[in-house]
Amino acid sequence: MNPFLAPEFHVRWSKLVPSAVEPDIRTALDTAKSHIEIICNVYPTETTYENTFLALEEAGKSLNEGWGRLNHLDSVSDNPKQREALNKMLPEVSDFYSSIALNDRLWMALKSFGESDGVKSLSPIQQRHVEETMAEFRQAGADLPPEQKFRVAAIDAELSKLTKQYSEHVLDSTNAWELVITDEEKLPGLPDSAKAAAAANAKAKGVATDDKPAWRFTLQFPSMLPIMQHLDDDEIRRQVWQASANVGREGEYDNSSLVWEILKLRQEKAEILGHQNFADLTVLRRMARTGESALKFIEDLHSRIHPAFIAEYKQLCQYKAAKTQQPEGPLEPWEVGYWSERQRKENFDLDDEVLRPYFPVNGVMAGMFEIATKLFGISIQQKKTVYLEPGSGEDPGDAIETWHPEVAFYEIHDSGTGAHLGSFYADWHPRESKRGGAWMNSLYTGGPGDPHLGLIIGNMTPPVGDQPALLTHGEVETIFHEFGHLLHGLLSDVPVKSLSGTNVAWDFVELPSQIMENFCWDRASLDLFARHYQTGEAIPDDLFAKMIAAKNYLSASGFMRQLSLAKLDLELHLHLDQYLGKDLDQMDREMLADYKAPLKTEAPSMVRRFNHLFSSPTGYAAGYYSYKWAEVLDADAFTRFQSEGILNEKTGRAFRENILSKGNSLPPDELYRKFMGRDPELEPLLVRAGLAVPVLA
Repeated sequence: MNPFLAPEFHVRWSKLVPSAVEPDIRTALDTAKSHIEIICNVYPTETTYENTFLALEEAGKSLNEGWGRLNHLDSVSDNPKQREALNKMLPEVSDFYSSIALNDRLWMALKSFGESDGVKSLSPIQQRHVEETMAEFRQAGADLPPEQKFRVAAIDAELSKLTKQYSEHVLDSTNAWELVITDEEKLPGLPDSAKAAAAANAKAKGVATDDKPAWRFTLQFPSMLPIMQHLDDDEIRRQVWQASANVGREGEYDNSSLVWEILKLRQEKAEILGHQNFADLTVLRRMARTGESALKFIEDLHSRIHPAFIAEYKQLCQYKAAKTQQPEGPLEPWEVGYWSERQRKENFDLDDEVLRPYFPVNGVMAGMFEIATKLFGISIQQKKTVYLEPGSGEDPGDAIETWHPEVAFYEIHDSGTGAHLGSFYADWHPRESKRGGAWMNSLYTGGPGDPHLGLIIGNMTPPVGDQPALLTHGEVETIFHEFGHLLHGLLSDVPVKSLSGTNVAWDFVELPSQIMENFCWDRASLDLFARHYQTGEAIPDDLFAKMIAAKNYLSASGFMRQLSLAKLDLELHLHLDQYLGKDLDQMDREMLADYKAPLKTEAPSMVRRFNHLFSSPTGYAAGYYSYKWAEVLDADAFTRFQSEGILNEKTGRAFRENILSKGNSLPPDELYRKFMGRDPELEPLLVRAGLAVPVLA
């Protein structure tokens, strides 16, 4: 029995216990290695697509799925024994994956067919598979001499270890901090929903009772955000901000040295592979092509919005001065969210808390499914689930097992043929054993006639007592975003798995996710899911009008934050030699001087807790710019929905046919042109953000 490798489509999560990790992963490694060896032994004159490229596609299937299940559990259900088991196997698994492209005999077998006339007789998708695999091998160092291959493999193994440590430090230092308030008089301004959640959390942690109430706050986003936006107590906001800024920065959790070690190893790897820097290596086969072109893209946007960004900050400083009757001066970092929210309420008479009742999480999901059904020709059904304690040995019966009681499970079918396209898990609320943020992932990649299996994860506002989880509008956008990624994975009909779903150029992968966020703002689509959890009423017209009026409030500031993170990322991976040896915080201040508001207290660098860049060997490293790159694509692509009808089935089917179903079967710019009939334009993004005036035709 190897539970991590079990072939069943519905994963038996309770069987995936730490003691099974080592034997299961070793079995999968042995199987993968034996399959690779078979390919290596094919005579050059006898190579075919089936016994080389297709065989390689299948060689690591068992390991990919077993290791994927383990890493997923590490993200949503961390515990010491599981962490120990994963870390024990991590070097061996990392070594195997990095060794594939560096295996001379394997590369010879692939080249024997890949450079032969036999490729011309393949189907277009098979030719694309050969072309992409050959490019991937060359980019990974397949043509390097033996000693350099050995060094690249060693670097990959070390990066896997260091980035895992970095991620653990962020999680552990986040969980190490709490703030327990026993005097309700210290909580003026805090919304009732946040107080109720903090009170429930305090009871759950045993620091409060009915007789002795208390309110427990953490650095998890749904707990922290209401404090920073609403709490009148300046000192408590300062404490929370300071604790958040220190994540990954102090004591045993300090990631400072890990940041430099990771960056130096990435740079060394890039140089061995013939590139000046890690950014050029990473972006080589993406839409941007080079690190400098990605940086130029970010700096161009920066120059366009910088005046508006500075004007927004100065105006906020003036607002605070007027309200406090104090001299105008720079804001403290823990004041920005608070005074921004006060000004927003005053200018637009809009309080996010008033919107929450219209966004119960289950209603949001149901309405989102209805939108997807109308647009993309699918149906979505929730299935019966059960949670079983790990190692319990219980039988789930006719229910589908999950890794936590809050997790739901759904099936997606084609509404025309009834075909089962895919299934997915949804897990929306924070836990101490779960890393922060929101993400989508694949557990099993299917293909035509073979359903996919995926998941969407978030850390949204949890339910309190008998009241359902009521979300902010920003959290609703996050759910739609991750669902867009999920549709990209589950609606793929590409027969080659490595070209399927979200396996596309990184700066194209955010298009399906970000285009879905647009449906959170349109009246017709909002009415399908924004319904009061008690009355079922849609958002009143006057409240909707306030939402739209406030949509671009401080938009330049939000825009600039994304640009600053992308700038930080690209500078580190383009020009590392300029920064090595410097204090991280001083480096951050110099690099981003023109990207940050001049606050009274300078914040520590985000780089010590920037999981996107440093929690995996590559991840979003040299790729954070892709969020803005894809925003250009999604804002432009959504103009077709706007002109043809937001819920126009023909437009939705075209998006499914040309984008969602195609994966990496064609170059991304070609896919985009198939949907839009032209190349993307920058202007729609600036217009949508209120930073440019639309040009009338």
